[in-house]
Amino acid sequence: MTSHPHPDVDHELVEAAAEVARTRCRGDNHTMAAAARARDGRIVTAVNAYHFTGGPCAELVVIGTAAAQGAYELDTIVAVGDRERGVVPPCGRCRQVLLDYFPTIRVIVGAGEDIRAVPIADLLPVGYVWADHQIEADQ
Repeated sequence: MTSHPHPDVDHELVEAAAEVARTRCRGDNHTMAAAARARDGRIVTAVNAYHFTGGPCAELVVIGTAAAQGAYELDTIVAVGDRERGVVPPCGRCRQVLLDYFPTIRVIVGAGEDIRAVPIADLLPVGYVWADHQIEADQ
């Protein structure tokens, strides 16, 4: 068994996203893969759908894919880029959506020895709150 410097990181999740990036991201339409760990332990994967009009990022596609599979609670998420780019942090839109849908989700960010899992709120400090469940969680 391999020892990892950050035991709080779901390395199986990172590997799942990396495998999808290696095998499914081709050309300019699909350049990012995401993997999320559902509360029941399942891993759900997806790829982005790039389009100049603002096609959805892989993190957003994985939210819909998880719901289609009956996984409505996600604990951890990671995105990995094609061409060996490694872990890529979520964009601003994805950070806001993740906070709104899953206020306690952890996001895997960083590279190499610096890879770590952080609460979504750490990536979007003083975020906009529009959902009642977020206000209740903050109190």
